[in-house]
Amino acid sequence: MTTWALIFDVDGVLADTEALNARASALMFAELYGVTVQPADFYPFIGTGDERYVEGVAEQYGVQIDTETAVNRRAENFFQLLRSEPLPAAPGVLELVAEARTSNRVRLAIATSGRREKQFPVIEGTGLKLEWFDVVITGDDVTRKKPDPQIYQLAGERLGLPPERCVVVEDAPVGVTAAKSAGMWCLAVTTSAPREALAAADLIVDSLAAASVGTLAKEFGL
Repeated sequence: MTTWALIFDVDGVLADTEALNARASALMFAELYGVTVQPADFYPFIGTGDERYVEGVAEQYGVQIDTETAVNRRAENFFQLLRSEPLPAAPGVLELVAEARTSNRVRLAIATSGRREKQFPVIEGTGLKLEWFDVVITGDDVTRKKPDPQIYQLAGERLGLPPERCVVVEDAPVGVTAAKSAGMWCLAVTTSAPREALAAADLIVDSLAAASVGTLAKEFGL
């Protein structure tokens, strides 16, 4: 039987981290640069990687930042918030991963534009184990971030599967673009963006509780 893969983004997919990311970033701008920005300002940069996430808003406000310093402070703020507001796995995630792990047809991967030191604690905080995934790729492993398809192309290569046998699970428009540009199927979850912004995806759900290995295999002919 045909082997296929589920490739998960992290923020907004495995855990609903986007609100916490935005708050941590807004706090960083206030602390380092004395500038008040709004959490909604970060929306267009969801999924583009830690550097672009802060640079994009800095450009909007005309603020000159040191990207490395800004990203590090943002991460410190994020973990401080996370300690007081632990994030469970998004609905349906643990069940879908568990089902995939019992199938001899499905391989599992994580592909996130975020940095390893930030994303690994988020992943493990949900109750997921990194060793459950055949391939784990972070922003540290690529030179071009979403919407460029590089991260998903690399995931496919490491999985040893052609694009048409890979299903990417995304929550952001740039992630959907990256997945489709890589020639892969895309399942979008409306965690961080409305359905209309995710219209390029092949299938859109409000929660992964609505997805199963069987329904996805049928939907995408796998």
